[in-house]
Amino acid sequence: MYKAYVRGKGKAGKKTDKRSSRAEKLEKEQLDPYADKPLSLSVEQNMAIIKKELGESEDIIFRELSLPDPNHTKIVIVYVQGMVDDERLNEFIIQPIHRERFPQDEPIQPEELLTVMRSGLLSIGVLTDISDWKLLFQKLFMGYSILLVEGTDQALAANVIGGARRGIEEPKTEMAIRGPREGFTESIRTNTSMIRRKIRSPKLWMEQWTIGEISQTPVCIMYIKGLADENVLVDLRERLDAIRLDGILESGYIEELITDQKWSPFPTVLNNERPDAVAGNLLEGRIAILVDGTPFVLVVPAILNMFFQASEDYYQRFDITTFLRMLRFVSFLIALLMPSVYVAIVGYHQEMIPTQLLLKLAAQREGVPFPAYLEAFIMEFVFEILREAVVRMPSAAGNTISIVGGLVIGQSVVEAGIVSPAVVIVVSFTAIASFVSPTYSLGIAARLLRFLLLLAASTLGFYGIGLVVLVLVLHLSNIRSFGMPYIKPFAPFFLKDMKDTLVRAPHWMMRDRPELLASKNKTRQDIELEPRKEPEQ
Repeated sequence: MYKAYVRGKGKAGKKTDKRSSRAEKLEKEQLDPYADKPLSLSVEQNMAIIKKELGESEDIIFRELSLPDPNHTKIVIVYVQGMVDDERLNEFIIQPIHRERFPQDEPIQPEELLTVMRSGLLSIGVLTDISDWKLLFQKLFMGYSILLVEGTDQALAANVIGGARRGIEEPKTEMAIRGPREGFTESIRTNTSMIRRKIRSPKLWMEQWTIGEISQTPVCIMYIKGLADENVLVDLRERLDAIRLDGILESGYIEELITDQKWSPFPTVLNNERPDAVAGNLLEGRIAILVDGTPFVLVVPAILNMFFQASEDYYQRFDITTFLRMLRFVSFLIALLMPSVYVAIVGYHQEMIPTQLLLKLAAQREGVPFPAYLEAFIMEFVFEILREAVVRMPSAAGNTISIVGGLVIGQSVVEAGIVSPAVVIVVSFTAIASFVSPTYSLGIAARLLRFLLLLAASTLGFYGIGLVVLVLVLHLSNIRSFGMPYIKPFAPFFLKDMKDTLVRAPHWMMRDRPELLASKNKTRQDIELEPRKEPEQ
C-alpha cells in the first residue's frame, strides 16, 4: 500500500534515484495516461479520442450543434446515457443554445462563446472549466455533460447529474424505535447534504479525494473545524493519500486500508448508516469518511464503547438508556462466554453445579455419543451456517428458513440423541444475545472469539477461559484508533467521560466533550438547571 524508495550514497545512490524516478514515471503513465494532457483545438479530433479510448461504447452520446455564424461554429455535448437528467440537459443546455440569437454576419470567437456560456447562457448551478483529458473523463463518468467548442482547447462540464437512484429510506441495519427514519444512500452528494441538514454551520468543512486508479471513486471527509483534532486530520489525509488501488467499490476498502490494527478481530473504525448518528459523532470532534456508491459512512477515531451505543440512546430518558446499555454489555458477554462456560462446568467443574441440576444434566446426556465441547461446537457451527443462509436467501424465504430450520434442527438433534437439550438451550440463548449488539462488526468479533474460547474451555476448563480473557484484555489495552486508546475512558480512566459509557447521564450533566479528543472547544453546552420555585401564595 505504501511506496518505499531506496536512496543510497554516491553514484550508486544517484543511479537508484534515476531508476526509481523512471519507473515511477512509467508507472504513472500506464495508470494515468491522461494526466496533464491538453485537449485538441479540433472537436472532431477530441471526439475521435473519446470514441477510441472508450471503445465506441453505445452509452456515450454525442449531441452535435451548429451555430448560425459564417463559420458554422460546432458545439458537441458529450454525456453518458443513464447518468444525466435528460430533462435538465434539454431545458438548461440544448434549448438555451438554440434560442440564443448569435450574430450571423461575423464569426463567433470560441473563447467569447465559452464566456457567454459561463456568464448566463447556461442556467446550470455548477459549471467547471476543463483543460486536460484526466479531468474530462472524471467529470464525464461522474454524470456531467461535457461541452466541446470548435477552435479552443478548453471545455465546460455542466452538472446535470441524474438517472435512476435509490431514494432516501429507513436504514435496514440500524433500526430505531425513536428518532429520524432517514438513512444514507449510495449518492455521496445526497449523503453530504443530509449531514449538512443536521449541522447547519459554516464550521462543517469537507475535503474530497478521487481514489482508485480505474474506478475513480469520489471519497470525502467531513469534520467540524475547531472540534476535530488536527493531528488526526493530518494522519487521516496521509493514509488516504497512500492508498493505491485499481478501484474502491465500498467503504469497506477504505476501512481495511486505514485501520490501525490489521490483524485484530475488533473494529477500530465505526461504520454507520444513520445521518443523525454521524452528526452526533461530528459534534464530539470525530471525522466522517464518505464513499460514493455505499450508504455506510465511516467514523474515526472509534473506541470500544461506541459500538454499544445506539442513536436513539440520546432521544429517550437517561434511566431507560442506562438500563439498555447495561443490557447490551451483558448480552455481549453472554454471546462471548456462555458456550465456553457451559463446556467448562460440565466437563471440568461439576462441583459448581447444584446436585439436582447436575443429576438432570447427567440424565439428559445419557446416551449422547459426543463430549460436551463437541456438542457445543457442532451446534454453534450449524447455527452459523443457518444464520449465513438466512442472510443470503431472499427475505421471504429467509424468514421461513430461520424459523423452520431452527425448530426442526433443534428438535431433531435432541430426539436423535446427538446432542443434549441443555446444549440447544445454551446455543439458542447465545444466538439471541449476539443480536442485541447495535453494530454488526462487533457481533462478528464475538462470533469468531466464541470458537477460540470453546477450544480453551475444552482443554483447560475455566483456566483456559481465564487465560484467553486475560489475553483479550491485554490486546484491547494495546489497541489504538488514530492514536486514541481503544478502551478509553476505562483505561486510561477519565471520570468526566464515564457519563456516556455504561450509563448515560442526563443531557444537562454532559457539558464537556470527551477528554481524549483534542478539541480546542471542550464545552459542549452551558446549561444551568435550577430547581423550580413554587409560586408564592
